[in-house]
Order: sequence, then structure tokens, then C-alpha cells
Amino acid sequence: MTIRITIVGLGQIGASIGLALAEHGDMFRRTGHDRNLETARRAQKMGAIDQVAINLPSAVRESDVILLAVPLEEMRTTLEAIAQDLKEDAVVMDTGPVKVAMAAWAGELLPEKRHYIGLTPVISPAYLRQLDSGLEAARPDLFKRGMFAIVSPPNTSADALQLAADLTKLLGADLLFADPVELDSLMAATHLLPQLVAAALLNATVDRPGWREARKLAGQSYAEATAPGAHYSSAKSLSSAVLLNRENVLRVMDGAISALQALRDDIQRDDSGSLETHLENAQLSQARWLKERLAANWATEGIPEGVAKSTENYSVLARLFGGGLKRKDRK
Repeated sequence: MTIRITIVGLGQIGASIGLALAEHGDMFRRTGHDRNLETARRAQKMGAIDQVAINLPSAVRESDVILLAVPLEEMRTTLEAIAQDLKEDAVVMDTGPVKVAMAAWAGELLPEKRHYIGLTPVISPAYLRQLDSGLEAARPDLFKRGMFAIVSPPNTSADALQLAADLTKLLGADLLFADPVELDSLMAATHLLPQLVAAALLNATVDRPGWREARKLAGQSYAEATAPGAHYSSAKSLSSAVLLNRENVLRVMDGAISALQALRDDIQRDDSGSLETHLENAQLSQARWLKERLAANWATEGIPEGVAKSTENYSVLARLFGGGLKRKDRK
């Protein structure tokens, strides 16, 4: 039996998943759809998908798994477009940065006996410094030693949940089962806030008095601090994510403003001791996090009862293939 998966959105995330699944031979039939037909054709040429589907409803009609890797502002309309064409027991997964809203849309739009699982991908430590995006940045090992946070509505099918876990393991990533409310809070701090801070820095400096000369002096620190601005596909995409996660974003922004105000107060008081303490704490915190992130020795926590913990026990996929996946993986 071949698992039919349709990947909707063939940017870095969607194409990387397709490339990783290509390593597992005939177990998957990968169909790809992108609103840019040329992007879809290039994805097929590079081996990320087996076939291109121009019509979205027909692309998902026979699929067991539908992976939505489109910008957040397109998620709801994409769900609306495919909902009535999903076959019974199809599993819809998404890779968007906001899960409470996505789960609500899925609950509203998906017919009975169609399942929703939310995925939040965390890339491999090897690509932390990569600034490229889009199809050209797709890699088959993008998620190896990375992580996928998995969220699911109450009463989600155990098989659908296990299938999501199995696919995640095939990509070489660890699992983190999370509550959608908690995950949105964490993403506000670690994903959205850095992009907003970068936007604020750029707006505070570019085309301001002195910029004509300052732009010539801006170096590594400026490049690194403003780099998150390149990580969102469009201003509309980031704006949608921020507004859909507004309460959490406002909370973490208040914390960032407070931390910046503390540094300003130290400078205004000419308090070198306090200023050095704040700066040293930040430096040590960054070094500690980076060391942990590069090591990627995360313990898999919070795995629901009945979901396989072993990276070799792909229970749903093994059952579909008569145990062939497990044997091939060990080989």
C-alpha cells in the first residue's frame, strides 16, 4: 500500500518535507500544488514531489494526508477549498505558526471523519544561520535533529495522531506534543517577537537622519539583528500571524519593552554596574541556549498514551506496509 500525500505550498518547508519523504522510496506518492505553477514544476524537477496538480480540489480527493504549507493568511481559504473533497479518514496537517485559530477553522470547516493535526516545524541546528527562503532553500535534511511540535483537538483519532508522529520521525525530528494555547504563547516569544523587533530596529534607523552615512558603517551586528526581517514571506503573512495571536504577542512585546527600558534606565543613571550585569546575563543566556540548541539532546516529553515513543516503532506506517517500514529503517 502506498500512502498518498498532497503537499499544498512548495516553499522551503513543504518542499523539504517532500524531499525527505523521497528517501523512503515507493511508500509515498507525493502530489504537489502551489499557486505558482512554475514553482510546482521546479519542485517536481528537483525531486520534492512526484506529480504536479493544477486543480486543488482534485489534488486532495484521493489523498490520505494533506499537508498545508501555505502562508497563514491563505490557510482558511485553502481549507474551505478542499474540505468537501476530502475522503473519509483523510488527515489534514498544517505548518502554520498559529494553532488556536487554525484548530478552530478546522473544527468549523472539516466534515466528520476528517482529521486535523497541527505541526510546528523547528529546523535542524545545522541550518540555524541560513537566511535563504523559498524553494531554493529546501533541503532533505532540513528537520534532522530538529523538532515538530504536534497539536490536536480533543478526541482526535489515535491513528491520525500516530500517523503524524510517524511522519515526523521519518523526517529525523524529535516530537513535542503541545497544547495549542501554550504553543501559541511560545511561538509569540520565539518566532514572532524576533521578527517584530527586527522590523522596529529597521524602522528606527533606515531613512532616519544620518542614515546616508550610517548605512555604510552598519556591519555584522546590524545584519544579525535585522536578519529576522527576512524570515517572513510577506508583511501580510507576519501581520496575520501577529493579529491572530494578539494577546500573546502584546504580552511578550511588553516584556521586551520593559527589558529595553531597563537598559535605558541604566544608561541614563550612568550605572555601569547594573548595565554590565544586564548585558552579561543576556550574553550568557544566548550562549547557553545556543549550546543546547546545537546539541539537540531534547528528551521527548508529553507523548500521549498509545503513541509510540521509539524512533524505530512506526506503528501506523508499519501496519500499512506489513512491517516493511520498520525493517527498511533498521537496514
